Amino acid sequence: MQSGSVTTPFGRRPMTLGQISSQMAAKAIKPDAVAHKWQVFQHIREARELIGATDRGLAILNALLTFHPETALTGDAELVVWPSNEQLMARANGMPPTTLRRHLAVLVDCGLIIRRDSPNGKRFARKGRGGEIEQAYGFDLSPIVARAEEFRDLALAVQTEKKAFRVAKERLTLVRRDIVKLIETGIEEHVPGNWGRVTQTYQQIVSRLPRSAPRQLVEDVWQQLHELYVEIRDVLELFVKNENPDANESHSGRHIQSSKPDSNFESETSFREDVEAGGNVAETDNVRSLPKRELPLGIVLDACPGVRELTTGGEIRQWRDFLAAAELARPMLGISPSAWREAREVLGEQHAAITLAAIYQRAEQINNAGGYLRKLTDRARDGKFSTWPMIMALLRAKLDAQKSVDTDAPHPSDPVDGVGGMRISEALLKTLRKPRA
Repeated sequence: MQSGSVTTPFGRRPMTLGQISSQMAAKAIKPDAVAHKWQVFQHIREARELIGATDRGLAILNALLTFHPETALTGDAELVVWPSNEQLMARANGMPPTTLRRHLAVLVDCGLIIRRDSPNGKRFARKGRGGEIEQAYGFDLSPIVARAEEFRDLALAVQTEKKAFRVAKERLTLVRRDIVKLIETGIEEHVPGNWGRVTQTYQQIVSRLPRSAPRQLVEDVWQQLHELYVEIRDVLELFVKNENPDANESHSGRHIQSSKPDSNFESETSFREDVEAGGNVAETDNVRSLPKRELPLGIVLDACPGVRELTTGGEIRQWRDFLAAAELARPMLGISPSAWREAREVLGEQHAAITLAAIYQRAEQINNAGGYLRKLTDRARDGKFSTWPMIMALLRAKLDAQKSVDTDAPHPSDPVDGVGGMRISEALLKTLRKPRA
Protein backbone atom coordinates (compact mmCIF):
# COMPACT_ATOMS: atom_id res chain seq x y z
CA MET A 1 0.00 0.00 0.00
CA GLN A 2 1.21 3.52 -0.78
CA SER A 3 1.91 5.13 2.59
CA GLY A 4 3.72 8.34 1.74
CA SER A 5 2.63 11.84 2.55
CA VAL A 6 -0.02 13.75 0.65
CA THR A 7 0.83 13.83 -3.05
CA THR A 8 -0.17 16.51 -5.52
CA PRO A 9 -1.11 16.02 -9.16
CA PHE A 10 1.26 16.63 -12.03
CA GLY A 11 1.16 19.70 -14.23
CA ARG A 12 -1.71 22.16 -14.17
CA ARG A 13 -4.16 19.83 -12.45
CA PRO A 14 -5.44 21.54 -9.26
CA MET A 15 -5.31 20.09 -5.77
CA THR A 16 -8.53 20.08 -3.74
CA LEU A 17 -9.47 19.43 -0.14
CA GLY A 18 -11.52 16.48 -1.35
CA GLN A 19 -8.39 14.87 -2.75
CA ILE A 20 -6.59 15.44 0.51
CA SER A 21 -9.49 13.81 2.35
CA SER A 22 -9.35 10.78 0.03
CA GLN A 23 -5.61 10.40 0.63
CA MET A 24 -6.09 10.65 4.39
CA ALA A 25 -8.76 7.94 4.27
CA ALA A 26 -6.44 5.75 2.19
CA LYS A 27 -3.64 6.06 4.75
CA ALA A 28 -6.04 5.10 7.56
CA ILE A 29 -6.89 1.68 6.07
CA LYS A 30 -6.26 -1.18 8.47
CA PRO A 31 -3.82 -3.79 7.19
CA ASP A 32 -6.38 -6.59 7.66
CA ALA A 33 -9.14 -4.77 5.70
CA VAL A 34 -10.44 -6.79 2.75
CA ALA A 35 -12.79 -5.76 -0.06
CA HIS A 36 -13.88 -7.79 -3.07
CA LYS A 37 -13.40 -5.36 -5.91
CA TRP A 38 -16.31 -6.49 -8.12
CA GLN A 39 -18.74 -6.50 -5.23
CA VAL A 40 -17.68 -2.98 -4.26
CA PHE A 41 -17.88 -1.94 -7.91
CA GLN A 42 -21.47 -3.21 -8.01
CA HIS A 43 -22.29 -1.07 -4.97
CA ILE A 44 -20.64 1.94 -6.61
CA ARG A 45 -22.64 1.38 -9.78
CA GLU A 46 -25.93 1.21 -7.86
CA ALA A 47 -25.11 4.37 -5.87
CA ARG A 48 -23.60 6.18 -8.86
CA GLU A 49 -25.91 9.20 -8.64
CA LEU A 50 -25.30 9.67 -4.91
CA ILE A 51 -21.55 9.41 -5.36
CA GLY A 52 -21.52 11.73 -8.35
CA ALA A 53 -19.90 9.32 -10.80
CA THR A 54 -20.75 9.15 -14.49
CA ASP A 55 -21.46 6.12 -16.64
CA ARG A 56 -18.27 6.73 -18.63
CA GLY A 57 -16.39 7.13 -15.37
CA LEU A 58 -17.63 3.74 -14.21
CA ALA A 59 -16.48 2.21 -17.49
CA ILE A 60 -12.99 3.58 -16.79
CA LEU A 61 -13.08 2.38 -13.17
CA ASN A 62 -14.09 -1.07 -14.38
CA ALA A 63 -11.09 -1.03 -16.72
CA LEU A 64 -8.74 0.10 -13.92
CA LEU A 65 -9.90 -2.72 -11.68
CA THR A 66 -9.04 -5.24 -14.37
CA PHE A 67 -5.39 -4.14 -14.22
CA HIS A 68 -5.13 -5.35 -10.61
CA PRO A 69 -4.54 -9.10 -10.65
CA GLU A 70 -6.31 -9.90 -7.38
CA THR A 71 -10.07 -10.00 -6.80
CA ALA A 72 -9.72 -9.37 -3.08
CA LEU A 73 -8.12 -6.04 -2.33
CA THR A 74 -6.39 -5.89 1.08
CA GLY A 75 -5.17 -3.00 3.16
CA ASP A 76 -1.55 -4.14 3.21
CA ALA A 77 -1.22 -4.78 -0.52
CA GLU A 78 0.05 -2.53 -3.31
CA LEU A 79 -3.11 -1.05 -4.86
CA VAL A 80 -1.62 1.24 -7.50
CA VAL A 81 -2.12 0.35 -11.16
CA TRP A 82 -0.22 2.11 -13.97
CA PRO A 83 -1.84 1.45 -17.35
CA SER A 84 -1.14 3.81 -20.22
CA ASN A 85 -3.90 5.85 -21.78
CA GLU A 86 -3.83 3.56 -24.83
CA GLN A 87 -4.36 0.49 -22.64
CA LEU A 88 -7.17 2.20 -20.74
CA MET A 89 -8.91 3.32 -23.92
CA ALA A 90 -8.73 -0.21 -25.30
CA ARG A 91 -10.32 -1.72 -22.19
CA ALA A 92 -12.87 1.12 -22.01
CA ASN A 93 -14.30 0.13 -25.39
CA GLY A 94 -12.29 2.58 -27.45
CA MET A 95 -13.09 5.71 -25.47
CA PRO A 96 -11.59 8.89 -27.04
CA PRO A 97 -8.57 10.42 -25.23
CA THR A 98 -10.32 13.66 -24.31
CA THR A 99 -13.29 11.75 -22.88
CA LEU A 100 -10.91 9.48 -20.98
CA ARG A 101 -9.09 12.38 -19.35
CA ARG A 102 -12.32 14.17 -18.46
CA HIS A 103 -13.88 11.18 -16.72
CA LEU A 104 -10.66 10.19 -14.98
CA ALA A 105 -10.87 13.64 -13.35
CA VAL A 106 -14.46 12.83 -12.33
CA LEU A 107 -13.31 9.60 -10.63
CA VAL A 108 -10.65 11.56 -8.73
CA ASP A 109 -13.11 14.25 -7.67
CA CYS A 110 -15.56 11.59 -6.44
CA GLY A 111 -12.85 10.02 -4.31
CA LEU A 112 -12.98 6.67 -6.12
CA ILE A 113 -9.31 6.74 -7.13
CA ILE A 114 -6.20 8.73 -6.13
CA ARG A 115 -3.57 10.02 -8.53
CA ARG A 116 -0.04 9.01 -7.67
CA ASP A 117 1.79 11.04 -10.29
CA SER A 118 5.51 10.66 -10.97
CA PRO A 119 7.81 13.69 -11.29
CA ASN A 120 7.34 13.71 -15.05
CA GLY A 121 3.68 12.60 -15.03
CA LYS A 122 4.43 9.15 -16.48
CA ARG A 123 2.86 5.99 -15.04
CA PHE A 124 5.25 3.21 -14.18
CA ALA A 125 6.48 0.95 -11.37
CA ARG A 126 10.01 0.53 -10.09
CA LYS A 127 10.82 -3.00 -8.98
CA GLY A 128 13.54 -4.32 -6.69
CA ARG A 129 15.98 -7.13 -7.40
CA GLY A 130 13.54 -9.71 -6.11
CA GLY A 131 10.77 -8.52 -8.48
CA GLU A 132 8.77 -6.82 -5.78
CA ILE A 133 7.40 -3.36 -6.47
CA GLU A 134 9.34 -0.68 -4.65
CA GLN A 135 7.58 2.39 -6.06
CA ALA A 136 4.52 2.71 -8.33
CA TYR A 137 3.12 5.76 -10.05
CA GLY A 138 -0.41 5.69 -11.48
CA PHE A 139 -3.89 5.34 -10.02
CA ASP A 140 -4.34 4.24 -6.42
CA LEU A 141 -7.37 1.96 -5.85
CA SER A 142 -7.16 2.14 -2.06
CA PRO A 143 -10.45 4.16 -1.79
CA ILE A 144 -12.21 0.99 -2.98
CA VAL A 145 -11.06 -0.67 0.26
CA ALA A 146 -11.25 2.37 2.50
CA ARG A 147 -14.83 3.28 1.52
CA ALA A 148 -16.23 -0.21 0.89
CA GLU A 149 -18.70 -0.03 3.77
CA GLU A 150 -19.77 3.48 2.78
CA PHE A 151 -20.49 2.35 -0.78
CA ARG A 152 -22.44 -0.63 0.52
CA ASP A 153 -24.60 1.63 2.71
CA LEU A 154 -25.22 4.03 -0.18
CA ALA A 155 -26.22 1.14 -2.43
CA LEU A 156 -28.59 -0.13 0.25
CA ALA A 157 -30.12 3.34 0.54
CA VAL A 158 -30.64 3.48 -3.23
CA GLN A 159 -32.21 0.01 -3.24
CA THR A 160 -34.52 1.02 -0.40
CA GLU A 161 -35.55 4.18 -2.23
CA LYS A 162 -36.19 2.27 -5.46
CA LYS A 163 -38.33 -0.25 -3.61
CA ALA A 164 -40.28 2.51 -1.87
CA PHE A 165 -40.78 4.26 -5.22
CA ARG A 166 -41.94 1.03 -6.86
CA VAL A 167 -44.40 0.37 -4.03
CA ALA A 168 -45.68 3.96 -4.23
CA LYS A 169 -46.30 3.64 -7.98
CA GLU A 170 -48.05 0.29 -7.48
CA ARG A 171 -50.31 1.79 -4.83
CA LEU A 172 -51.05 4.73 -7.11
CA THR A 173 -51.93 2.43 -10.00
CA LEU A 174 -54.22 0.34 -7.81
CA VAL A 175 -56.09 3.30 -6.31
CA ARG A 176 -56.53 4.86 -9.77
CA ARG A 177 -57.95 1.61 -11.08
CA ASP A 178 -60.24 1.24 -8.05
CA ILE A 179 -61.58 4.78 -8.38
CA VAL A 180 -62.31 4.45 -12.09
CA LYS A 181 -64.05 1.10 -11.60
CA LEU A 182 -66.12 2.36 -8.66
CA ILE A 183 -67.19 5.48 -10.54
CA GLU A 184 -68.29 3.31 -13.46
CA THR A 185 -70.20 1.11 -11.02
CA GLY A 186 -71.93 4.11 -9.48
CA ILE A 187 -72.95 5.42 -12.90
CA GLU A 188 -74.09 2.11 -14.35
CA GLU A 189 -75.95 1.05 -11.20
CA HIS A 190 -77.53 4.51 -10.86
CA VAL A 191 -76.34 5.12 -7.33
CA PRO A 192 -77.41 8.63 -6.24
CA GLY A 193 -74.54 11.08 -6.43
CA ASN A 194 -72.90 13.71 -8.57
CA TRP A 195 -70.61 11.30 -10.38
CA GLY A 196 -69.68 13.90 -12.96
CA ARG A 197 -68.18 16.09 -10.27
CA VAL A 198 -66.43 13.07 -8.72
CA THR A 199 -64.88 12.25 -12.09
CA GLN A 200 -63.75 15.85 -12.48
CA THR A 201 -62.15 15.79 -9.02
CA TYR A 202 -60.31 12.59 -9.91
CA GLN A 203 -59.01 14.08 -13.14
CA GLN A 204 -57.85 17.24 -11.39
CA ILE A 205 -55.82 15.21 -8.88
CA VAL A 206 -54.28 12.97 -11.52
CA SER A 207 -53.36 15.94 -13.71
CA ARG A 208 -50.76 16.92 -11.10
CA LEU A 209 -48.62 13.95 -12.12
CA PRO A 210 -45.94 14.74 -14.72
CA ARG A 211 -44.46 12.06 -16.94
CA SER A 212 -41.60 11.48 -14.48
CA ALA A 213 -42.76 12.26 -10.97
CA PRO A 214 -40.60 12.02 -7.83
CA ARG A 215 -41.63 9.61 -5.11
CA GLN A 216 -42.84 12.33 -2.74
CA LEU A 217 -45.24 13.69 -5.35
CA VAL A 218 -46.47 10.19 -6.15
CA GLU A 219 -47.20 9.60 -2.47
CA ASP A 220 -48.95 12.98 -2.13
CA VAL A 221 -51.19 12.24 -5.13
CA TRP A 222 -51.87 8.74 -3.79
CA GLN A 223 -52.95 10.21 -0.45
CA GLN A 224 -55.46 12.52 -2.14
CA LEU A 225 -56.76 9.75 -4.37
CA HIS A 226 -57.04 7.40 -1.41
CA GLU A 227 -59.23 9.90 0.41
CA LEU A 228 -61.42 10.17 -2.69
CA TYR A 229 -61.52 6.39 -2.96
CA VAL A 230 -62.68 6.06 0.65
CA GLU A 231 -65.51 8.52 0.03
CA ILE A 232 -66.67 6.68 -3.09
CA ARG A 233 -66.40 3.30 -1.41
CA ASP A 234 -68.40 4.46 1.60
CA VAL A 235 -71.16 5.80 -0.65
CA LEU A 236 -71.44 2.54 -2.56
CA GLU A 237 -71.29 0.38 0.55
CA LEU A 238 -73.96 2.48 2.26
CA PHE A 239 -76.14 2.23 -0.83
CA VAL A 240 -75.77 -1.56 -0.88
CA LYS A 241 -76.70 -1.76 2.81
CA ASN A 242 -79.76 0.44 2.40
CA GLU A 243 -80.92 -1.08 -0.88
CA ASN A 244 -84.24 -2.90 -0.86
CA PRO A 245 -83.39 -6.62 -1.13
CA ASP A 246 -86.54 -7.22 -3.21
CA ALA A 247 -85.27 -4.84 -5.88
CA ASN A 248 -81.92 -6.57 -6.13
CA GLU A 249 -82.84 -9.61 -8.18
CA SER A 250 -79.59 -11.53 -7.87
CA HIS A 251 -77.67 -8.64 -9.45
CA SER A 252 -79.68 -8.95 -12.65
CA GLY A 253 -78.77 -5.42 -13.74
CA ARG A 254 -82.11 -3.84 -12.77
CA HIS A 255 -81.80 -0.21 -11.75
CA ILE A 256 -82.51 1.69 -8.60
CA GLN A 257 -85.89 3.44 -8.53
CA SER A 258 -85.44 5.68 -5.49
CA SER A 259 -82.83 8.31 -6.23
CA LYS A 260 -82.74 12.00 -5.47
CA PRO A 261 -84.68 14.20 -7.90
CA ASP A 262 -81.78 16.65 -8.28
CA SER A 263 -79.10 14.03 -8.86
CA ASN A 264 -77.22 13.87 -12.14
CA PHE A 265 -77.41 10.10 -11.95
CA GLU A 266 -81.02 9.51 -11.08
CA SER A 267 -82.93 6.28 -11.44
CA GLU A 268 -84.70 5.57 -14.68
CA THR A 269 -87.06 8.32 -15.79
CA SER A 270 -88.94 8.57 -19.01
CA PHE A 271 -90.33 11.19 -21.31
CA ARG A 272 -93.23 13.15 -19.90
CA GLU A 273 -95.45 10.91 -21.97
CA ASP A 274 -93.81 7.53 -21.48
CA VAL A 275 -96.30 5.37 -23.36
CA GLU A 276 -96.40 7.79 -26.28
CA ALA A 277 -92.63 7.97 -26.69
CA GLY A 278 -91.75 4.51 -25.46
CA GLY A 279 -94.06 2.68 -27.79
CA ASN A 280 -95.56 -0.24 -25.83
CA VAL A 281 -96.60 -2.58 -28.65
CA ALA A 282 -99.29 -4.28 -26.62
CA GLU A 283 -100.93 -1.08 -25.41
CA THR A 284 -100.70 1.37 -28.34
CA ASP A 285 -103.35 1.01 -31.03
CA ASN A 286 -101.19 2.92 -33.51
CA VAL A 287 -98.68 0.10 -33.64
CA ARG A 288 -101.06 -2.27 -35.34
CA SER A 289 -101.73 0.26 -38.11
CA LEU A 290 -98.06 0.92 -38.90
CA PRO A 291 -96.41 -0.83 -41.86
CA LYS A 292 -94.33 -3.90 -40.99
CA ARG A 293 -91.09 -2.70 -42.59
CA GLU A 294 -87.95 -0.78 -41.71
CA LEU A 295 -88.22 2.91 -40.97
CA PRO A 296 -87.08 5.11 -43.89
CA LEU A 297 -84.07 7.24 -43.07
CA GLY A 298 -85.88 10.37 -44.24
CA ILE A 299 -88.72 9.90 -41.76
CA VAL A 300 -86.28 9.24 -38.92
CA LEU A 301 -84.32 12.39 -39.72
CA ASP A 302 -87.50 14.47 -39.90
CA ALA A 303 -88.58 13.14 -36.52
CA CYS A 304 -85.09 13.59 -35.03
CA PRO A 305 -83.52 16.60 -36.77
CA GLY A 306 -81.25 17.26 -33.78
CA VAL A 307 -78.74 14.60 -34.85
CA ARG A 308 -77.93 16.62 -37.95
CA GLU A 309 -76.09 19.18 -35.84
CA LEU A 310 -73.57 16.49 -34.87
CA THR A 311 -72.33 15.99 -38.43
CA THR A 312 -70.11 18.15 -40.58
CA GLY A 313 -72.32 20.39 -42.68
CA GLY A 314 -75.44 18.87 -41.09
CA GLU A 315 -75.72 16.24 -43.84
CA ILE A 316 -76.79 12.66 -43.24
CA ARG A 317 -77.28 10.90 -46.55
CA GLN A 318 -77.16 7.24 -45.58
CA TRP A 319 -77.49 4.99 -42.57
CA ARG A 320 -73.75 4.88 -42.10
CA ASP A 321 -73.71 8.64 -41.49
CA PHE A 322 -76.64 8.27 -39.13
CA LEU A 323 -74.89 5.57 -37.09
CA ALA A 324 -71.77 7.76 -36.84
CA ALA A 325 -73.88 10.67 -35.55
CA ALA A 326 -75.44 8.38 -32.94
CA GLU A 327 -71.97 7.41 -31.72
CA LEU A 328 -71.24 11.11 -31.18
CA ALA A 329 -74.52 11.68 -29.37
CA ARG A 330 -73.98 8.85 -26.86
CA PRO A 331 -71.27 10.50 -24.69
CA MET A 332 -73.08 13.85 -24.92
CA LEU A 333 -76.12 12.22 -23.32
CA GLY A 334 -74.01 10.59 -20.62
CA ILE A 335 -74.90 7.06 -21.73
CA SER A 336 -72.36 4.51 -20.55
CA PRO A 337 -70.60 2.22 -23.05
CA SER A 338 -72.17 -0.84 -21.42
CA ALA A 339 -75.73 0.52 -21.81
CA TRP A 340 -75.03 1.38 -25.46
CA ARG A 341 -73.48 -2.03 -26.11
CA GLU A 342 -76.48 -3.80 -24.58
CA ALA A 343 -78.91 -1.73 -26.65
CA ARG A 344 -77.12 -2.60 -29.88
CA GLU A 345 -77.09 -6.29 -28.98
CA VAL A 346 -80.85 -6.36 -28.29
CA LEU A 347 -82.19 -3.83 -30.82
CA GLY A 348 -79.57 -4.07 -33.53
CA GLU A 349 -77.26 -1.22 -34.52
CA GLN A 350 -79.77 0.61 -36.71
CA HIS A 351 -82.71 0.55 -34.30
CA ALA A 352 -80.44 1.30 -31.35
CA ALA A 353 -79.21 4.38 -33.22
CA ILE A 354 -82.82 5.41 -33.99
CA THR A 355 -83.71 5.03 -30.31
CA LEU A 356 -80.71 7.09 -29.25
CA ALA A 357 -81.56 9.80 -31.81
CA ALA A 358 -85.08 10.01 -30.40
CA ILE A 359 -83.70 10.32 -26.88
CA TYR A 360 -81.31 13.03 -28.08
CA GLN A 361 -84.21 14.87 -29.70
CA ARG A 362 -86.05 15.12 -26.39
CA ALA A 363 -83.01 15.17 -24.10
CA GLU A 364 -84.35 18.14 -22.13
CA GLN A 365 -87.28 16.04 -20.98
CA ILE A 366 -85.13 13.12 -19.77
CA ASN A 367 -83.31 13.24 -16.47
CA ASN A 368 -81.22 10.14 -17.13
CA ALA A 369 -80.72 9.13 -20.74
CA GLY A 370 -78.67 6.07 -19.86
CA GLY A 371 -81.32 4.69 -17.53
CA TYR A 372 -84.06 5.36 -20.05
CA LEU A 373 -82.13 3.56 -22.80
CA ARG A 374 -81.68 0.56 -20.53
CA LYS A 375 -85.40 0.61 -19.79
CA LEU A 376 -86.29 0.58 -23.48
CA THR A 377 -83.74 -2.18 -24.06
CA ASP A 378 -85.39 -4.30 -21.37
CA ARG A 379 -88.79 -3.70 -22.97
CA ALA A 380 -87.43 -4.61 -26.40
CA ARG A 381 -86.03 -7.81 -24.96
CA ASP A 382 -89.55 -8.66 -23.74
CA GLY A 383 -91.06 -7.76 -27.11
CA LYS A 384 -92.79 -4.64 -25.78
CA PHE A 385 -90.86 -1.93 -27.60
CA SER A 386 -90.51 -0.87 -31.24
CA THR A 387 -88.89 2.18 -32.79
CA TRP A 388 -91.94 2.82 -35.02
CA PRO A 389 -94.21 4.15 -32.22
CA MET A 390 -91.35 6.25 -30.83
CA ILE A 391 -90.70 7.94 -34.20
CA MET A 392 -94.43 8.32 -34.87
CA ALA A 393 -94.86 10.00 -31.49
CA LEU A 394 -92.14 12.51 -32.35
CA LEU A 395 -93.71 13.18 -35.76
CA ARG A 396 -97.15 13.60 -34.19
CA ALA A 397 -95.72 16.06 -31.67
CA LYS A 398 -94.14 17.95 -34.53
CA LEU A 399 -97.45 18.10 -36.42
CA ASP A 400 -99.27 19.30 -33.32
CA ALA A 401 -96.68 22.00 -32.82
CA GLN A 402 -97.07 23.14 -36.40
CA LYS A 403 -100.85 23.25 -36.11
CA SER A 404 -100.64 25.45 -33.04
CA VAL A 405 -98.54 28.09 -34.84
CA ASP A 406 -99.82 27.75 -38.38
CA THR A 407 -103.50 28.61 -38.81
CA ASP A 408 -103.27 28.01 -42.57
CA ALA A 409 -102.24 24.36 -42.29
CA PRO A 410 -103.63 22.09 -45.09
CA HIS A 411 -106.80 20.14 -44.50
CA PRO A 412 -106.31 16.52 -43.37
CA SER A 413 -108.03 15.31 -46.51
CA ASP A 414 -105.41 16.84 -48.78
CA PRO A 415 -103.65 14.06 -50.68
CA VAL A 416 -100.20 15.56 -50.08
CA ASP A 417 -98.93 16.55 -46.68
CA GLY A 418 -95.72 16.28 -44.79
CA VAL A 419 -93.63 16.92 -41.74
CA GLY A 420 -90.99 19.57 -42.18
CA GLY A 421 -91.54 19.60 -45.95
CA MET A 422 -91.16 15.83 -46.39
CA ARG A 423 -93.83 14.05 -48.45
CA ILE A 424 -95.37 11.10 -46.66
CA SER A 425 -98.34 8.90 -47.41
CA GLU A 426 -101.94 9.74 -46.56
CA ALA A 427 -102.29 6.52 -44.56
CA LEU A 428 -99.37 7.48 -42.38
CA LEU A 429 -100.78 10.96 -41.90
CA LYS A 430 -104.10 9.48 -40.81
CA THR A 431 -102.23 7.36 -38.34
CA LEU A 432 -100.39 10.37 -37.00
CA ARG A 433 -103.56 12.43 -36.75
CA LYS A 434 -105.51 9.69 -35.03
CA PRO A 435 -106.63 10.89 -31.59
CA ARG A 436 -104.63 9.47 -28.72
CA ALA A 437 -106.35 7.15 -26.31
